[in-house]
Parts: sequence; C-alpha cells; structure tokens
Amino acid sequence: MASTSISKAEKSYIQAGLLADPPLRADGRALSDFRTVSLETGIAPLANGSARLSIGKNPHDGSGGTEVLAAVKVEVENIDYAGGSGVEGGRVACTVTCSPAAYPHLRSEALDDLQYDMTTVLHETLSHSSLHPQNLAILRGKKSWLLNLDLVILADSGNAYDAIFMAAKAALWDTKVPRTRSVEYKAKKTGPTASVAVGGGGSMDVDEDTVSGFDTRQITHATDFELPDYWDEGEVLDGRHRWPVCITLNLVPPAHLLDATTSEEAAIPLRLLIMFSFESKESPSIQGMRMLGSGELTTAQLADLIKVGEKYAQEINSSLNVKLKDEDLRRNQKARERFAQR
Repeated sequence: MASTSISKAEKSYIQAGLLADPPLRADGRALSDFRTVSLETGIAPLANGSARLSIGKNPHDGSGGTEVLAAVKVEVENIDYAGGSGVEGGRVACTVTCSPAAYPHLRSEALDDLQYDMTTVLHETLSHSSLHPQNLAILRGKKSWLLNLDLVILADSGNAYDAIFMAAKAALWDTKVPRTRSVEYKAKKTGPTASVAVGGGGSMDVDEDTVSGFDTRQITHATDFELPDYWDEGEVLDGRHRWPVCITLNLVPPAHLLDATTSEEAAIPLRLLIMFSFESKESPSIQGMRMLGSGELTTAQLADLIKVGEKYAQEINSSLNVKLKDEDLRRNQKARERFAQR
C-alpha cells in the first residue's frame, strides 16, 4: 500500500525520469543513494533499550523525512502453570504503530491495515528461532523474559520498512536484560539438639545446623530469583549482531532504486523487501522476503535481485554497526557516571 496517491500524469513523469539516461530523481540522488540517516540510542530512560531513527530529515529545521521511535521492555512471564503465556527460553513480541499524523490522508481502517501488515512482517522476521537470544531464560520450567519491541512511525516520507528494521536493530542492540540470581527457601532444621560440654561439668544445647531462610549459595532447587545491582543495568542480548536489516528494492523494470520517497513509491508498480541477517561477513542469510505491488518477477529476475540486495544490505549493516558501537561507548560512559553518583 502506497502511503500517498498521485495522478497518472505525475506517475508517468516520475517513471520516465527513473528510466532516463542518466536517471533523474526529484532530489538529485542516484538510484542507489540513500538520504541522510541519523540514529540515537537510549532515548527512552524507562525502557530496557530504545532508539530514534530518521531518514531524510532536514538538518536545518528538522522537518521532513521518515522518523521511527523504537523501544524494548522486558517483563517476567510464568511458564510453570496451566494458562501461563510464557514459553521455555523466553519469547519476542513486536508491534508497529503508525501515527495518524504520519498518514493524514488514510482512514482509520486503512491505517489499521497498514499497521497490521508492518507488524506481521517485523514480528515474523524477528521472532524466528534462528534469531532467538539465549539469555531470555530465568528459571528453567518456571519463569522467562518476554521481550516487547514496540515501534511508532512518527513521520513517513518513504522507505518506512527499511526504517523500522534499522530502528528495531538499534533498539535491540541497545537492550540490556537484567541480570538474575536464583534463590531458594530452606526451612530451618528442627532435629535433635546436641549437648556440648562446657568446662568440666555443665553442658549447653546447640542446634546441629542453622541456616538462613533464603540462601543464594549452592542452589539445587531454585524457587525464585533476585536482581543484583550493577552499574551497567544488565547484559546485552545474546547474538545482537544477528538482528537483520531490510533492503527495499523499488522496481521500475529494468531499473531499481533504493530509499524511495512517498511520491516515488506511489509511481512504482512493485517493491521487493529482503531481510538479511549477517552472522558474519562471509555467511549472510535471508530471514524473510515480501513483494508489495501488482508487478511480477521471474525466478531468474528474483535470483539476480537477491544478489544485488545482499550487497546493499551488507553496506547498510556495516555502517549501522559502526554507529551502534559508537553509541555503546557514549551510553556506557553515561551509565558509569550515573552509578557513581548514587
């Protein structure tokens, strides 16, 4: 679904410009150029991880562009009784909300459909077992973490799918899972007392064994957990480098372009979304794929586009990782300073 509508004349004009030699876009970019991407993490203090990402925002007055806010919150789920919604090892739940201000021309029913489509694509991709973090478990068979990832599209000037996946990756990268320590309750032993001689004659009664009710040492049958106090507020998600990025190939055969504006999206008959995860530079994997629009592709064309998309996704992933590592340094320094001031 295009986020805006244009006339047939305008659609023909845009398509002719994209197929010209050299190609012409309204903002002067080449077909494979992205608009400026800005990213900041840790913007929601009450969340376990958060990020704000914008594509194409005006650097002078902050207007225009696509803007997405992402936040992660973890909560405890019970898995040890009937009706409990938790699962062994924890689970991931994703939700995308579109601000009505970002889509003023859409009716509420159309906006709900758009939110549902985006939520489905994001959730089915990020909740796949191959990406599941290993540190969402708390007590085996009893409790686990539910990781809620919520995204809000504040403004849409095109390329919303790429934006929500980049914002989701940044928020998940920034997420800290609280450290836990298992505890169990041991009742005091009530066995017979022993007589201990004192001096030469008298004796006194002492308990054979006295232990504290709560014990966190040598746990054999943990019944609950506690949260230790650390300066870094927890540990990062396991395998956070694996979270995928999305590359949207906007197809005007035989050409394709990246980072389309809303007007270009309305003029393009077919968009191909490909989600790539990079375990390493040598072993990228496709986590999902979706076609939007009325166009068609042959198997050979699809194979060629996947190869092209992999190259673009690698570039985006590398640039995003560099920025996220810089944000890590900034955030950790602030966390140390706050902890020292307690």
